[in-house]
Amino acid sequence: MIKNIIFDFGDVFINLDKKGAMSKALELFEMDELSDEIHAINTLYEQGLMSTDEFLEFYMDNFPNHDRDTLLDSWNFILRGFPLHRLEFLEALAADKKYKLILLSNTNDLHINWVKENINFYEEFKSHFDAFYLSHEIQLRKPNANIFEFVLNENNIKAEESIFIDDTEENIIAASKLGFHTWHINPETDDISTLLSTKKELF
Repeated sequence: MIKNIIFDFGDVFINLDKKGAMSKALELFEMDELSDEIHAINTLYEQGLMSTDEFLEFYMDNFPNHDRDTLLDSWNFILRGFPLHRLEFLEALAADKKYKLILLSNTNDLHINWVKENINFYEEFKSHFDAFYLSHEIQLRKPNANIFEFVLNENNIKAEESIFIDDTEENIIAASKLGFHTWHINPETDDISTLLSTKKELF
C-alpha cells in the first residue's frame, strides 16, 4: 500500500529546456560540443559538490570574455516555466490527505533562486509538501550520502510503501533497487496529467 509519494522537483514540476540550454551554451562559448571537463564541472555543480561561486569562477577563468551575469543567464536558460496544471495536480493530491508528500530535488541554489524570483506561487507550492530536500544540501551535510536512504531515514518511512516519480532513468533504477515503487514520466508528452487521472488505480 502506498503511503508516501516522492517527487523529483525539476523534472516533474518545471518545464526544462535541456536541448535549448545546450544550444545556448554552445553558442555562448563558440564550441561545437561541450568538453569532458565542462560536463564534469556541470555534474559536480548539479550534485551540489561545488558552490555557485566556484562554478562561476571556473567559467570566468576559462571564458574571460563573459561576465558573471551572462554566465548566470546562460545557466538559467534551462528553466522555462512552471505549468499551472501541475500545481493543480499537486493540490489534488494534497487535498486527499492520504499520502505523505515529499519533494526531492537536484535543483541547485542558483536554480532555486530563479524559481523563487520568477514563480509567484512558490511558497504556496512548497506548503503542500510534508518535507522538501535539496540533494546538494544533503551532500554538503553528509558527503557521499545515499539520497534515497537519507530521505527514508529522515522521515522514518519504508521504500516499499513509497513511490518515486521522476523522468531520469538513472534515478528510477536507483530507487527501484532500494524497493521503491516508481513512475517514470515523460516530460515531453507531459504524462504527469496521466498520473493524475490514474492515481486511484496506481495508489
